[in-house]
Amino acid sequence: MESRESTGGFQRYWRILKRQWLPSSVAFGSVLSLFMLGLILQKPQYIAEGKLLFRRGNATSSITGVETNIGQLDPLQQQNNPLDTEAEIIRSVQVAEKALQRLDLRDANGNPLRLNQFLNNLNVSNIRGTDILQISYQDRNPETAVAVVNTLMAVYLENNFLSSRTEAVAAREFIENQIPRARETLNQAELALRSFKEENKIVAAEEERRAAVDINTELQKQINATQTQLADAKAQSALLQKELGRDLTTAGVETSISQTPGVQELLKEIQQVEAQIVTDESRFREDHPTLVALRSRKADLERLLQQRTQRAVNTNLQQATNGQISPYEQNLTQQLANSEARRLGLSSQLSALSELQAQYTQKLNNVPQLEQRQRELERELEAAQSAYSLLSQKLQESRIAENQKVGNARVIAAATIPDEPVNSRQPLFIVTGLLVSGAFAIATALLLEARDKSLQTVEQAKQVLGFTPLGVIPISKNSESPSIAGESETYTPGMLQAAPRSPMSAAYRMLQANLMFLSSDKQIKVVVVTSSVPQEGKSTVSANLAASMAQLGRRVLLVDADMLRPTQHQIWELPNQSGLSNLLVGQVEFPAVVKQVIDNIHVLTAGSTPPNPVALLESQRMANLATMFSENYDFTIIDTPALNVDAIAPILGKMADGVLLVVRPGVVDSASATFAKEFLAQSGQHVLGQVINGVIPENEPHSYYYFSQEYYNGDTTRQTVSQHSHKR
Repeated sequence: MESRESTGGFQRYWRILKRQWLPSSVAFGSVLSLFMLGLILQKPQYIAEGKLLFRRGNATSSITGVETNIGQLDPLQQQNNPLDTEAEIIRSVQVAEKALQRLDLRDANGNPLRLNQFLNNLNVSNIRGTDILQISYQDRNPETAVAVVNTLMAVYLENNFLSSRTEAVAAREFIENQIPRARETLNQAELALRSFKEENKIVAAEEERRAAVDINTELQKQINATQTQLADAKAQSALLQKELGRDLTTAGVETSISQTPGVQELLKEIQQVEAQIVTDESRFREDHPTLVALRSRKADLERLLQQRTQRAVNTNLQQATNGQISPYEQNLTQQLANSEARRLGLSSQLSALSELQAQYTQKLNNVPQLEQRQRELERELEAAQSAYSLLSQKLQESRIAENQKVGNARVIAAATIPDEPVNSRQPLFIVTGLLVSGAFAIATALLLEARDKSLQTVEQAKQVLGFTPLGVIPISKNSESPSIAGESETYTPGMLQAAPRSPMSAAYRMLQANLMFLSSDKQIKVVVVTSSVPQEGKSTVSANLAASMAQLGRRVLLVDADMLRPTQHQIWELPNQSGLSNLLVGQVEFPAVVKQVIDNIHVLTAGSTPPNPVALLESQRMANLATMFSENYDFTIIDTPALNVDAIAPILGKMADGVLLVVRPGVVDSASATFAKEFLAQSGQHVLGQVINGVIPENEPHSYYYFSQEYYNGDTTRQTVSQHSHKR
């Protein structure tokens, strides 16, 4: 199906080209002549070529490891080729103008060469699969072409070096401005960390946290042990008081002992020593001199506390018993005093341990926040140190890169003078000329076809008019008769009579057969023949239709009612001094004006031209004549003017059995055809059908009719007409 549609489309364009062959040929020849003239006048051209090699990074930077990103070829987008960017830089205005200034090029008139002319002759392309750019320049002078390529490469290399150096200078200046700020930031970070450690007395937060946990654990153990010892001391004191028969409270001894200044001072000093021991145990080993001295100090203070407590107990007991006490009681009192001294010491130690544990617990609770703050300050210090070190390193690198004199491109092939001009483009130029000429010719044909509103094919005539096609008359190609004024068809009834078996005769026989079988109820005897516009061949069709009917032995009357431009007297070579117009005004009688031209054919010419043909033909006398024609002849054909010329055809159509519309493709346009159709419908005409005249079979897309001739031996000729229906 697709193949058939494509073939149909090709045939359609081919038919358009055949219809518009003359203007298309003129357009093709004109454009091709211009191309050939340009090729003849074209002077020899020379092309010089040079090549640049690019590296992805700077060569010296790669060796030294310094600033490898300066001058590096990296695209901003992944799909872009950085060499394309460099090619555009070579073609840039800055590089091109600098090269033009050095070369001082002139055009053919001696004027300075313009930039656009220079760039038109310049070509910069990337050799595929390599990091090489090829620079070529075309000129009539080979030496000029070489000078342009080499100068352009030199200017680009200078520009490339300056661009890399500019990048390095800008980087150095930026880094020099940033280093003081980085140094200030580093100093502030160091000061903040140092102040934090001094304020919170932190050297290593993590180690101190572990030590605090260990100390807190050890304190808890000591507190537990001290509480146990204190409970034992209290129990012992209670037992001794029971044995003695009195207690220290009753005797006022406990209050006296606790309020003794010496005892209070000792208790405080024991608490301080105990706290110091606990603190130093996490810092030193057990045999450290500091711990040994503190434990010895604690033992001395406890012995001193025991002595003072014993004296205080004895003194208070003696006062309470008025000095009357037995030795046994004195011994018990001594033991009670020792036990009470031990209890006071343990109580003091427990208070000191609990207070110290509370301090370390508070410190442990603050350790996570301190650690977090310390880590933040350390990270800030580390970031400041990294930034300062990196800037210092980059400053040295940028200074070295600034003094480098090597870019990322170099010349690998300088331009040399070409030996021969460029001749390989002549075939391409010719092929291009042929293609452009062909395209211009096709465009001309399509444009003319689009502007041509005339009906071109049988199918278009059927679609626009909608009338039944009663006959398709092929165009006459071999007629030697002179053309008839007002008619574009030159095939005459004499030729039809002379060749009764020709394709043309067959076409008219088919027309008259279709007319005869058009209606079975009423025989058609009077037919008005007209057309949409002049030059469609209605008069020739009328004459040939009459001749075709006469060949079958039927008496035919041919009436020329076209009084404005009569034609039938020219076709049949008859005088026209009197005719239908004279008959209507009563100047002559019918037998005097009607002429028999050949067997069975009578012709009534138009006669002299009246001032008002419409009024004359609309008269009752014309109606009577039509009735008389129908009674005396087997068939009457009335030739009338075109519908866009006068209203004679609709007037006579009311007097006849029907109207036959002649349509000629290539002459009538769609607007005139539509007007004719509407005019006939509005006037209430009985349109029998349409005769499509002057058909060129080669232009028909569906080939409704094929006309062929087959010649045999001798003087026998066989003509055939075959009709084919298009399958949809």
